[in-house]
Amino acid sequence: MTEELIVRQEGAAGRITLNRPKALNALSLDMVHGMLAALEAWQTDETVRLVIVDGAGERGLCAGGDIRALYKSGQEQDGVAQQFWADEYKLNALIANYPKPYVAIMDGIVMGGGVGVSAHGSNRIVTERTMIAMPETAIGLFPDVGGTWLLANAPGEIGTYLGLSGHRVGAQDAIYAGLADIEVTSERLAGLIDALATADYGGNAHSDVDAILRGFSISTGPAGLAAQRSEIDSVFSHDRVEDIVLAAKNLGTEWSDKLVKILLRHSPHSMKVTLAAIRKAATLSGIEEDLDMEYRLALRMFERPDFSEGVRAAVIDKTGDPKWVPAALEEVSFEMVTGCFNSLGDKELGLAPGLIR
Repeated sequence: MTEELIVRQEGAAGRITLNRPKALNALSLDMVHGMLAALEAWQTDETVRLVIVDGAGERGLCAGGDIRALYKSGQEQDGVAQQFWADEYKLNALIANYPKPYVAIMDGIVMGGGVGVSAHGSNRIVTERTMIAMPETAIGLFPDVGGTWLLANAPGEIGTYLGLSGHRVGAQDAIYAGLADIEVTSERLAGLIDALATADYGGNAHSDVDAILRGFSISTGPAGLAAQRSEIDSVFSHDRVEDIVLAAKNLGTEWSDKLVKILLRHSPHSMKVTLAAIRKAATLSGIEEDLDMEYRLALRMFERPDFSEGVRAAVIDKTGDPKWVPAALEEVSFEMVTGCFNSLGDKELGLAPGLIR
């Protein structure tokens, strides 16, 4: 099979497999459209009782959106990137509100857009191989696909930490952070999928799916983030990135020293926008309003130099030496951040209509 997306029905399950294993199943615009079409069709198909989403290959569910394609769109100014974000965010909203059980198999690497097609689902499965991250501040962007909503609703300042640093989390940390629900050993995934597809569902498929998943779930011990919570909260409780960096410097631990180096490598503008977006997301009414906000941010930050420069340094030339503009946190003005949140006028995404912008 050479399709980028494998869509089929197996028993009671609508199955979607992201099928770009050589690209770590990175999302293309065609894949987004395929997922939207399948999910919309299955909403009213009474023979489909649940949806299962996974990734082809052994390395992960999805490493994010196809940033090479977004970079190319920026170079050619063809509008593809803007269309990608608009349709991707519509997909994220559909997943978050899906009426049937949406089971996401978050095995292996799950980053950026991969979080968007999994962490908004009703049933999110992680394994001992799971590695989840939202590393967008390292490429001049911000944790989108509803990421700011997820991060704002994480315990304490865990979400702020993950969003600014791009820190990678495993299974139990993902569950603690609210990005996943249960852990299953990877060797039992095939059996779990078969059990879900062949079950005799009653009137409430959600409760039936929950019961099946409980029979496969394990716990591999306490989350490291929980043990580190007070330290993380003390550093990331501030509302200015400069104060977060200073708090980390003053803490003077091995963890905080490494953290300072990581933060100072990332785009100063991206970090300030990310912090403001996470704080703003905590005040919003729901995922739709959050995605509307993120669409404004995506389009505005796409116009700035940091995104193309970040992708160039990380993916295109692979030099690892992005030249951020501005280059330092103190050079990023209040207006440079707040301007990203302004209304797009008739270009608004409009997932949450009727709200005051």
